[in-house]
Amino acid sequence: MTLQNFAKAALLSSALLTVSVPLYAQDAPKPAPEMQEVLDKLAALGSKPFSTLTVPDARTQATPADAAHAVQWDKRISSNPEAQVTTKDIAIPSKDGGLAARVYVPGGEGPFPVVVYYHGGGWVVADVNVYDGAPRALSLGANAIVVSVEYRHAPEHKFPAAHDDAWTAYKWVVENIHELNGNADKIAVAGESAGGNLAANVALMAKEMKAKQPVHQLLVYPVAGNDMNTASYKENADAKPLGKADMEWFVKNTVSSMDDAKDPRINLNGRSDLAGVAPATVILAQIDPLRSDGETYAAKLKDAGVTVDLKTYDGVTHEFFGMGKVVPQAKEALDLAVSDLTAAFSKAK
Repeated sequence: MTLQNFAKAALLSSALLTVSVPLYAQDAPKPAPEMQEVLDKLAALGSKPFSTLTVPDARTQATPADAAHAVQWDKRISSNPEAQVTTKDIAIPSKDGGLAARVYVPGGEGPFPVVVYYHGGGWVVADVNVYDGAPRALSLGANAIVVSVEYRHAPEHKFPAAHDDAWTAYKWVVENIHELNGNADKIAVAGESAGGNLAANVALMAKEMKAKQPVHQLLVYPVAGNDMNTASYKENADAKPLGKADMEWFVKNTVSSMDDAKDPRINLNGRSDLAGVAPATVILAQIDPLRSDGETYAAKLKDAGVTVDLKTYDGVTHEFFGMGKVVPQAKEALDLAVSDLTAAFSKAK
């Protein structure tokens, strides 16, 4: 081969390689500087992709919340005024044993409106300790009691254990929150990620059971579908702290068989019975495989006649919502959530 022909072959090979690179790898959005700072801290704390870990290791490694707290500490940012919210740990009775819950109480006399909050973690990892930032900020901002619910985790307790616990906790709050100085006529549900799915399911279950419908649903990057080939999954396949392989890992650990992923409690976007549930605030992150899920669910709610306030925040990743102290977009998202919850509470009788 002549040098000229070799050069042509090399150029052709390079062009083919360029064409074969997935568009989402080239076009993946970049985190904003403050979000990147948290991600860099998370890496420095030794956090690894969930898909590479055993469940016990995944449960004990550093979390995005740890990284955000570390950045907050490095910058000497005060934990007030949210730190002034008081907390009380309680047990909610259930047929499978008590469910732990943390009750956040703002200052004042009450009775207070109430938010039943479900944490994220793919139904496998995390707990009410990891997810402290959002319920604390919501309690302060909305001047509401927030009941952060601990539910059973997979793989020890497969689907639908968490969903059963979410409904049990909601029913208990409706019937008993007056004993904690809460107003049972002003109850909203909220959740992040897997917890957003649980919150949405509680609203749907309340309609199905003809029980008290929450006055509002706050759904933060909820798991709402079973399609892992959506635009956002492709665009953010390798995103941190949550990528496509990580979601596959969570699903594998949660379900008994892949047929469970078709269940309407997981695949909310496959449902046709969304009419009549509470108005919703849907908060999404640009750099998140779950973004398309949330966009689709918000659109389906709107099509069913449900009032929806949808907002996607650019430059941030999954898990950003509770990072209001160090990520500006998280503070904006919390402010939106508080505004919508406050409005819903003021309308409720």
